[in-house]
Amino acid sequence: MDSLNTVVLDNGASTIKAGILGIHNDQPLIISNAVVRSKGDSSTYIGHELAKCRDHTSLRFRLPFEKGFLVDWDAQKAIWDGLFSDFLRINTAEASLLITEPYFNLPNIQDVYDQFVFEEYEFQAYHRCTPASLVPHGLLLASPGLLPPECLLVIDSGFSFTHVVPVLNGAVVWDAVKRIDVGGKLLTNHLKEIVSFRQWNMMEETHIVNEVKEACCFVSKDFDRDLEICRVQPTQNDIVQEYIFPDYSANRPGRIRRPGEALGDAYQTLTMNNERFTVPEILFHPTDIGYATVAASISHLPQDLQGLFWANIALIGGNTALPGLRERLTSELRSLAPIDCGVAVYASEHPTLEAYYAAVAFAARPEFTQCVVTREEYLEMGSNACRRKFRDWKPAEREAPSRSREQAKGRGQKNQVDDQDDDSPPPTKKSTRGRGRGRGSSRRQA
Repeated sequence: MDSLNTVVLDNGASTIKAGILGIHNDQPLIISNAVVRSKGDSSTYIGHELAKCRDHTSLRFRLPFEKGFLVDWDAQKAIWDGLFSDFLRINTAEASLLITEPYFNLPNIQDVYDQFVFEEYEFQAYHRCTPASLVPHGLLLASPGLLPPECLLVIDSGFSFTHVVPVLNGAVVWDAVKRIDVGGKLLTNHLKEIVSFRQWNMMEETHIVNEVKEACCFVSKDFDRDLEICRVQPTQNDIVQEYIFPDYSANRPGRIRRPGEALGDAYQTLTMNNERFTVPEILFHPTDIGYATVAASISHLPQDLQGLFWANIALIGGNTALPGLRERLTSELRSLAPIDCGVAVYASEHPTLEAYYAAVAFAARPEFTQCVVTREEYLEMGSNACRRKFRDWKPAEREAPSRSREQAKGRGQKNQVDDQDDDSPPPTKKSTRGRGRGRGSSRRQA
């Protein structure tokens, strides 16, 4: 197994960060995790092919992920086929895989992961885990000459949700994990609605609005003060910015207008005033990262270790790249933490890539080979081999002593009720393609 290539795949709901260990350690390949239909040229782009699109107006996205869970396996398979065959150019039957999965991933979806990895792509071995569990292996909290901290709290704010995840000795403390139903998708949609109501109709321009959000938005350190500034002087203040819309016919990308810059009649602009900071404020109100979620998560941890978690808070995920988020979060947590506890929040220079870099560091370690499930083990035991090897978010049910039939029956009835909750993901759509008919398989047969 040591001679196998190892594919590292951070399979996010918005983008995929992928690479081959030893080749793409520092510069992963980043592609859109979507099948996109362009209205401008009436073409369909699958995953990495979106880079060929020249007209990003009125793009329609078919996302494999819905409500944070991978449910559209036809779309995901098409994206992975192009990634493995055309982008990475690797024979999956002669490689191993490290892939990330969503938090609280459902068992039936995990089984489909296993089937695709071993039956569709025929990887020789693979490891599946959450992004937060990889952070201890990375450099975000590393100090020269010191071992990585045993206690850390990871705030992972991604496309679908924001999760607060305590990690103790490299293992996620699932009983203390908290989820906020706010992610980058919600922020983009909210900005899209505000802009469409106040200025331009942007309801079909998700891609452009997302670029506006990433270019202009920030987290306010004093929300009430900034809001009053924008109210008193709507056009003449230090906050207001103008965003110049892209012109794809002239191959001109969108950008922020420079102060005093003269523009011709062909340019169209979007004025960003209090929208710049009111949209990211959703991360803090009404469901509050600083006051409610982080404190509630730490309160579920052993009391003698809580100070260590306050002192090691790591930020990953695309939303944590918003300017001012780290400072605002540190200020709010300091007012809440016990007086004898220090509060330290660590932000990554590349928050969207932090999980990938940590995964590369983990895959490069000698003990990684002891953490994988091999193809032979899967063929012998099926997904049970993965359930035994990978740390699940329901360890208490698997490791607890045997219970009576009445207790087991009661737990089964409770799970049936939970499955009917409104927040449950849609039914998983397994791929309808036969084995060996995808592009990745056809490459191997050739």
